[in-house]
Amino acid sequence: MPSILSCTVRGCGLPLERRGRTFACRRRHAFDVAQSGYVNVLQPQDRRARAAGDSKTAVDARVRLLEAGVGRTIVKGFVDRAVGDRATESRLSPDAVVVDTGCGAGDVLAELACRQRLTAIGVDLSTAAADTAARRFPTLTWIVANADRRLPFCDQSVDLIVSFNGRRNVRECARALVWTGALIVAVPAPDDLIELREQVLGGRVLHNRINALIEEHSTRFDVADHVTLRERRTLTAEQLRDVLSSTYRGARTSAAPRVDRLSDLEVTFASEVVRFAPRPHRSLP
Repeated sequence: MPSILSCTVRGCGLPLERRGRTFACRRRHAFDVAQSGYVNVLQPQDRRARAAGDSKTAVDARVRLLEAGVGRTIVKGFVDRAVGDRATESRLSPDAVVVDTGCGAGDVLAELACRQRLTAIGVDLSTAAADTAARRFPTLTWIVANADRRLPFCDQSVDLIVSFNGRRNVRECARALVWTGALIVAVPAPDDLIELREQVLGGRVLHNRINALIEEHSTRFDVADHVTLRERRTLTAEQLRDVLSSTYRGARTSAAPRVDRLSDLEVTFASEVVRFAPRPHRSLP
């Protein structure tokens, strides 16, 4: 891999080069590749907890759902926006660098890599997620890092950043992207899981996230396009519990009786997808 990754040791930031089972910079800061294939560049000050990020239970629940086809239409639609719909604009060149922040178990990045030859790198705070992704998709690069603080990439080294229901650091995305790059973000639409939320939480509350998303990125990015993707599925009680496990809603003690009474239910999956273009003048503090 070319010098895309950067050292996360405080005050360093030099490019990391792979040397066998190790990534190292010129100052001899080194990060070993785990047996499963991911590399952990997380620093002690970047940890929020001893086991940061998604739990293995949440990761495994998402894997089971996607392997059963649940949410697969949304994933493919999101990838269409990232690759297919860019054909008439700034088409990704062969071996373009694509980064998935909050990559989870790796399905979005793997789908992207299936469409086109890419240098594909997934970043997640969760060791469980990176380990799962590395075992499932060993030809791609998987990194444990805290993207909320800093993306472990050199300045203007990335062609495309994608974020599928993950957290983003707007400033860091702008720093890492090339001037002609793009940032594609998916957030839950107001009616996402509305039927399940009504069953478990007792109400049909519609959360509109899109205005806040656009405002959050407005200092460094312009909106290139915006679409809504939807999929409806009838899920078993077990699959509904997997959805709850993967979205944290099942962990609420007050909801436990309703969760126990779940039965087959038709559920809406919906995502708002926005493609952002970096502003030419984005050197803001």
